[in-house]
Amino acid sequence: MENSSHTHPSRSSNQPTSDPDHSVGEAVGRRGQAAAEHLVATPAKDILARLQQYAHEKPDVAVCWCFGLGIIVGWKLRS
Repeated sequence: MENSSHTHPSRSSNQPTSDPDHSVGEAVGRRGQAAAEHLVATPAKDILARLQQYAHEKPDVAVCWCFGLGIIVGWKLRS
């Protein structure tokens, strides 16, 4: 009976493991992810800065908004 442990020619260890298309794809993916993070982080920081400025200018209104939002979120979490 013959030994069935043959190595497939396309799976030989002599082939290079780095694929130029794969490394370019990874670089594009990393750059796209960095751009997406920037597009999300920058507006979020701007919104938080505006909310902080508004809270400093009108603290009574900001407290009412926080209280109202807390009531609504608590009510939704309870049900």
